[in-house]
Amino acid sequence: MNKVVLITGISTGLGKATASKLVKDGHKVYGTIRTEGEADDHINTVMMDLTDPDSIKRAVDTVIEKEGQIDVLINNAGMHTGGPVETAPMEHIELQMDTNFLGMVRITRNVLPVMRNNDGGMIINISSIGGLMGLPFQAFYSASKFAIEGFSEVLRSEVKQFNIRVVVINPGDFHTNNTVNRRKYLAPTGPEDPYYQQYNKTLQKIEKDETGGWDPEILAGKISRIVGSKKTRQRYIIGSFEQRLSVSLNNIMAGSLFRKIIDDYYKIK
Repeated sequence: MNKVVLITGISTGLGKATASKLVKDGHKVYGTIRTEGEADDHINTVMMDLTDPDSIKRAVDTVIEKEGQIDVLINNAGMHTGGPVETAPMEHIELQMDTNFLGMVRITRNVLPVMRNNDGGMIINISSIGGLMGLPFQAFYSASKFAIEGFSEVLRSEVKQFNIRVVVINPGDFHTNNTVNRRKYLAPTGPEDPYYQQYNKTLQKIEKDETGGWDPEILAGKISRIVGSKKTRQRYIIGSFEQRLSVSLNNIMAGSLFRKIIDDYYKIK
């Protein structure tokens, strides 16, 4: 059964691949962009900025005016900061939380009445493996994703009575523009910063993993199957064997021992 899908952040990467796949599946897809130059001729696009509540309302209203319903909301859009907790610029931290978490809350609150009135729907929240474990020098990115985890758990219970499903997806490393885009929001550390040497050493490992990550088409295919499924799990961890193993180890090992594994992996002495 074809559905009306609203997906945020389709300019590049995971969002673009997912929107394109869902269009090929026959769904009516609306994807949000922030500037006109990001439009895709094959996807219905709407202008929206997650930090602007008015633009979010206009985007949702646009879809409703054209389709009368939203069957699936995919909260994909986000941004990624990096840097030490102590020296990361406060404006980057605020933007991280406003975009990844509060922006997702805003659009979800706008879509929920639509789904209730239509007797159901599905909300897919894109979290991260970094939402299940804290990643060094990515504290505020992890914090924004941890927030999505707690929010999704509560939301799932509250909207169950309205036949609305809430699915969380935790991707591992995928090869997207994320690495390049994050460089705009890296803490401007220098030799005088007490974290300078360790931060740069760890950042090299982070970016090596990202650039060597999986193709976004893999995640797009998985989301396609979830959207078309009558029964879904609450969570899907999508990544390499090592990344999925790390989540399992985090769940069963003593915290101090698991942190040692993480610190060793990211070359933290």
